Amino acid sequence: MAGLVATFGAGAMTNSIGEIRDADLLFVIGSNTTEAHPIIGMEMKQAVKRGAKLIVADPRSIWLSTIANWHLKLKPGTDVWLLNAMANVILTEGLVDEEFIAQNTEGFEALPEVLAKYTPEEAERVTGVPAAEIRETALEYAKTRKAAICYTLGITEHSHGTDNVYALSNLVLMTGHLGDASMGLNPLRGQNNVQGANDTGATPIFYPGYQRVDDPEVQAKYEDAWGVPLSPEPGLNLNEMMKETGKSIRGLFVMGEDIVISEPNVSRLEEGLNKVDFLVLQDIFPNETTRFADVIFPAACFAEKDGVFVNSERRMQRVRKAVEPPGQARADWEILLDLARAAGASFKHEGPRDIFAEMARHAPKFAGISYERIEELGHGIQWPCSDDDSAGTTYLHEGGILRGKGLFEPVEYRPSKELADDEYPLVLSTGRTLYHYNAATQTRRAAGLPVKQPEAYIELHPRDAGRRSIEDGDWVDVLTRRGKIRCRALISKQVQRGCIWMPFHFGEARANLLTVDEGDEVTGTAEYKVCAAEVRRVTSELAPKGEGQEAFYPGSYYRE
Repeated sequence: MAGLVATFGAGAMTNSIGEIRDADLLFVIGSNTTEAHPIIGMEMKQAVKRGAKLIVADPRSIWLSTIANWHLKLKPGTDVWLLNAMANVILTEGLVDEEFIAQNTEGFEALPEVLAKYTPEEAERVTGVPAAEIRETALEYAKTRKAAICYTLGITEHSHGTDNVYALSNLVLMTGHLGDASMGLNPLRGQNNVQGANDTGATPIFYPGYQRVDDPEVQAKYEDAWGVPLSPEPGLNLNEMMKETGKSIRGLFVMGEDIVISEPNVSRLEEGLNKVDFLVLQDIFPNETTRFADVIFPAACFAEKDGVFVNSERRMQRVRKAVEPPGQARADWEILLDLARAAGASFKHEGPRDIFAEMARHAPKFAGISYERIEELGHGIQWPCSDDDSAGTTYLHEGGILRGKGLFEPVEYRPSKELADDEYPLVLSTGRTLYHYNAATQTRRAAGLPVKQPEAYIELHPRDAGRRSIEDGDWVDVLTRRGKIRCRALISKQVQRGCIWMPFHFGEARANLLTVDEGDEVTGTAEYKVCAAEVRRVTSELAPKGEGQEAFYPGSYYRE
């Protein structure tokens, strides 16, 4: 979001989901779309079926790579080298859209000097992707009018994640692939309503609608609206908060997130959680963080409350209560309003309709959206929607880039914070699977999904497994400088030699005991995708015993 706000003026998909199937070229980078975003993955399949070219850039073989025209299997953390090399080819081949650049962008003059050294041949040395494939990908992307880029956490969960987004934005701006249907740059949002959380100001730098807290006019507007003085200083981002837990942060209110599963270097976080004075947890089920809580508020799930969800394509949609919440569970807004009133606030809201109306009243991007208009149109409304005469925006930047002019941000490659070495010679990445969702607070309670995927596992290349005398299905210890977990070994060519991969859904084998908590300089997003690791076979007498020992572990697309 931060990178796109800086370069384009809006942190969201530039296209709608339905436009994906009409693209003539899809460049999917850092996204295992069919498993992490299966609905969008189906649209990509339809595009390929219709004849679109598909290019996948990912260190790991994924389902989409089985139908792709090219799979650029780059080394983890080398995205800037790959993307800058593509930009180098487009520039040297004279394929930049000079008219678009002149009319719609600024800062292009600084780009050629930075790109000069990022030749495809040098990129091959760093990324492992053949120079010919880099060149072919760049030419196809530049020459195809309806070319869309889709990315997600494989781009952003790095210590240089914002640089990765800048490099993608540069590709889009230099080719003019913006402001029309089926072309643009599309971050696939990671979970339900995460787009809405950002839209409503659940960040340390923005009020609702991406209005900066350090903008004096915005600050004055919200001070007048809310009747209280407000600080222009940005707050701590999530990564900074986790590091300060138990230090400067003495109390935490955790809503809808199992931080003991999802946050990196979780051993250090647990030390902090043991030191805080007060921890409140608000969620629909108990989770791994529950054991640290002083107070637990049982929350209602999506089907037990009214409100608005925003999806990946910026579409604001109504959600309506289907059943009553069980037991003492209540809607999140009810709990928060009662807390605010108990603390002395005079909130007048009677329900989610009032809360949404207040947000829209002060955020120009949402000014034309209301419960009444969403219900009247029947299919939700995509922001920006500035007034009641607007039906919303199907694709962003039509008629002009929202920022005013698109900003080129030349970036230099910076290596990941922790690379493989003699002590830890493997590179570990983590991610999601089709069968479980995030911390698996919900999915491991469903009857069918744990049958499909009952336990944690590590994907290991056959050569790396052979050097360690590890066979398919063996119990292994996975070690990094931060900890050790035990899980099954899945021998697979789905990963490259020297790389391992594992899902983070499993509380009994928490991948985030292992990951690095070094964050991106702009956003603080942790480097979940690269850290140095080692894998050791567990002898039979130390392997877990009892029920589930012979449980099925998931298959691979490239086992042979």
